Amino acid sequence: MITGFSIRTGLRVLAAGCAIGVLAGLGAHLAPAKADTAPPAAFNAPQPPVIMPAPSTLQTDGSAFALPAKWQVIWQSPPTPLLSRATQRFANRMSVVAGQAVSVESAEKDKDTFPLHIQYAHEASFPAPTMREDYTLDVKPDGITLTAQGPAGVLHGLASIVQLVRREAAGPVMAQAHIEDSPRFAWRGLMLDVSRHFMSIPTIQRQLDAMEMVKLNVLHLHLSDGAAFRVESRHYPRLQKISSHGQYYTQAEIRNLVQYAAERGIRIVPEFDTPGHSFAMLLAYPQYASVLPMNTTDRAEINRAALDPTNPATYSFVRGLYAEMSALFPDPVFHIGGDEVVAKQWTLTPRIAHYMQAHHFATPADLQASFTNRVAQMLKADGKTVMGWDEVLAASVPPHTIIESWRGPANTAKAAEAGLPVVISGPYYLDRLLPASAYYETDPLDIRKDAAEAQAAAQTTGPGGTITPPTDTKPEAPIPPLTKQQKTLILGAEGALWTEVVDEDMLDARLWPRMAAVAERFWSIPQNCVPQTLYGRLAVTQDKLNLLGLKSQEDADALLDRLAAGETQAPHVLLSAVSPIRNYAHNHEFLQIRHKQTATEQDLNTPSDIASPDSFEAEKFNAEAIAFVNGKVVLKPELERQLTIWADNDAAFNQVAARHAALTPALAASARLAALARAGLAALGAERTPGWREQARQTLDAARKEIAASSSIHVVTNTPQPAGDLIQRIVPGVDALVAHEGTLTLLP
Repeated sequence: MITGFSIRTGLRVLAAGCAIGVLAGLGAHLAPAKADTAPPAAFNAPQPPVIMPAPSTLQTDGSAFALPAKWQVIWQSPPTPLLSRATQRFANRMSVVAGQAVSVESAEKDKDTFPLHIQYAHEASFPAPTMREDYTLDVKPDGITLTAQGPAGVLHGLASIVQLVRREAAGPVMAQAHIEDSPRFAWRGLMLDVSRHFMSIPTIQRQLDAMEMVKLNVLHLHLSDGAAFRVESRHYPRLQKISSHGQYYTQAEIRNLVQYAAERGIRIVPEFDTPGHSFAMLLAYPQYASVLPMNTTDRAEINRAALDPTNPATYSFVRGLYAEMSALFPDPVFHIGGDEVVAKQWTLTPRIAHYMQAHHFATPADLQASFTNRVAQMLKADGKTVMGWDEVLAASVPPHTIIESWRGPANTAKAAEAGLPVVISGPYYLDRLLPASAYYETDPLDIRKDAAEAQAAAQTTGPGGTITPPTDTKPEAPIPPLTKQQKTLILGAEGALWTEVVDEDMLDARLWPRMAAVAERFWSIPQNCVPQTLYGRLAVTQDKLNLLGLKSQEDADALLDRLAAGETQAPHVLLSAVSPIRNYAHNHEFLQIRHKQTATEQDLNTPSDIASPDSFEAEKFNAEAIAFVNGKVVLKPELERQLTIWADNDAAFNQVAARHAALTPALAASARLAALARAGLAALGAERTPGWREQARQTLDAARKEIAASSSIHVVTNTPQPAGDLIQRIVPGVDALVAHEGTLTLLP
C-alpha cells in the first residue's frame, strides 16, 4: 500500500518553527540540595488514589475499604439505554481491575448490596459539543453517590470510581474520597490518521475505550489524504476500489463505530481533505485534478496533488462526496483539511492562472478562500460547521469556522482575533516521538512559540557539560497574550498522531501512555498539572489501561519476538533505557524528500520502531540518581543494581544480535548504554579504572550529542543521526552521579 511521508507532518512543523525539544524528565532538579532544602522524591508509586486526569477537587484521608462484590445502582433519574449499558461496562471494568467478579444491578436498594446512587440531568442531544460534563462523587464504606449535570458526567464519574480501586495483599480495596470535577476545555481530542496506515475497527474501538477512561471526548479521524481514502462511497465507488488499497471502512462499520464512540461520550469528527492532500481522491477521479497527467511515480507528489477549484465539476464532486460522508457522521463538525496546498499546482497551470487573473484572485490563498466558502455553504446546508487547519486563515473564511491551530500560537492568536473558535494541536503532535513530559510541560494557552523547546537543553546541558545543538532559526517577535474574550474562543486541544511510521501493531504503544498525560493537560486546571509527579501517576494509569484492554506492552513484546524469536531478554533490557530519535528524524522518507532524494517506503521492523518515547525504568533511575546526589544514600544499592544490569547487558545483546540480524542496527546504542552504566558505577565507587572521569565525560558528551541531533525539526533536517535511530534516556542520572561524585551532602 502507499503510505508516503506527509509534508504536513514534517515541513508543517518546520514552517511553524514550534519544535518541542528534548526533556530530561526530572533533570531540572540536578542541582545539589542546600542544607535547608529537602531532596526531590525518588520515582516511587504515588500515594493512592491516583486519578488521571487530576480532578478539580479531590479530598481523601488515604483510607480505603474492602471492595464489595455485589453492587446495586439506584437511579435517582431514570437511566437511558446508553447509561444502562455504561453500568454493565463499569461492572466489567471493576471486575478486571479488582481481579475478582463484581456484579452491578439496577434495582431498589437491597441490604446485602453496596449502593451506588446516580442522579443526572437529561440532555436532548448526546454526545454534543455543548454536553455538560461536571460530576461530584462521594465514596464511603456505606455507599457511593454520583451526581452529574448530564450523561457525560455519569460516564466520567464511573471512570473515576474504577480508578479508585487498587489491589492489596488482602484483596481489592476502594479509596474513600470526595471529588468535585469539571473539565477545563470542552474539546479534548485525539486526531488519528488512518489514511497512511489503516487501523482496523477493533483497534480503533480499543482506543475509544481508553479515551473514555481518561475523559477524552473527541476522536478526530483523518480519513483521506494522499496515501488513501478509507470510507466506502456508494456515489463514487472508485474511491474504495482504487484509492483504499483494499483497506477501508464500510458504511455499516462507520455507523457502528460512531455508535460505539457515542456510548462512551465521544464524538467522532471526520476529516476528508480538500483542496490539497487529495492525491487518493484524484487517483480515482483524475478529471478533477489541477495538474494532468498526475505524477504517480514520485512519492512526494502524493502529498502535493490538489483539486482544481476552477472546474465547476469539482464542486459537484465535492458536494456529492461531502453530503454522503456527512450522513455517516452525525456530529455537527466536519473537517475539510485545507492545509498545505502547494501553490504551483495552481499558479503553474495556465488555465488556473488565467482564471485567477480573470476573477481577480491575487494569490492562491484567495482562490482557496473562494473554494472554502463554497464548500462551507454546501456543508451548512447539511447542518455542518466547517473545521479546517489554520492555513485557511490566509484569506477570509465563513464566520464560525473552527480553526485547528498547528503552526504555533501566532495562528491561534490570529484566529481568536478574527473571532473564530480554535482547537489547538500543534504542541501535541505525538508522532514527533517526544516523551510524555515534553508534551505535559506545554499548556494549551501558552503563547510562547517555543515554550516546550526550552526543555531541549535538559539532556544536552547538565552539571557535567554542555552540548549546543545546531540551529538555523531566528527569534520572532513576541506574541501578545490572549485577551479574556479571546480565551473564551479556545474550545480545547487535540493530541495528534500521524502514521507515516506507525502501523496497527505499533498504535497502542505510540499513543499510550503519552495520550493520558495530554488528556490531563486538557482536562485539569494548570495548578493540578504537576510535572514532578507525572511519571509515577502515569505508570499506575498505564497499568490499569493495559489491564482494561490496551495492547501497548503486548504488541511491543510481539514485535520484539519477531526480531529475536525466543531471545528477547537482552533486547528488552536495552529498550528499557533508550528511545527513538525525535522530531521526525525517524521518518526517513521525510528526510529523503527534504534532501531531494528518491523517497522510499520505510519498513517498520527495527528496534527503534519498538522503543518507547517514555521509559519508566529510565525515569525511575534518573529520579533516584538525583535524589542520591542530594544525599539520599540509601538508594545506592538500587542504583548499583540497575547500572550493573545495563552494563552487563551489552555482551548478551551482542550474542543475540549475532544470531538475529534485525538487531544489528542497535549494537551502537547497546554499547553506549553499557558505557554510560559503567560511568555511573565508577561514580558510585565501583569498577574504577585510571582516567575514568575523563572517559565518563566523553561518554556523556557523545550521548548528549546524539540527543541534540534530533532536538528540533530544524536540527534534524541537517544533522546526522545516531546509529539505529536510538538515543539514551539515562543521561540525566549518570550525569548527576559523575558531576557530583565526591561532593555529596549525605542525609541521615
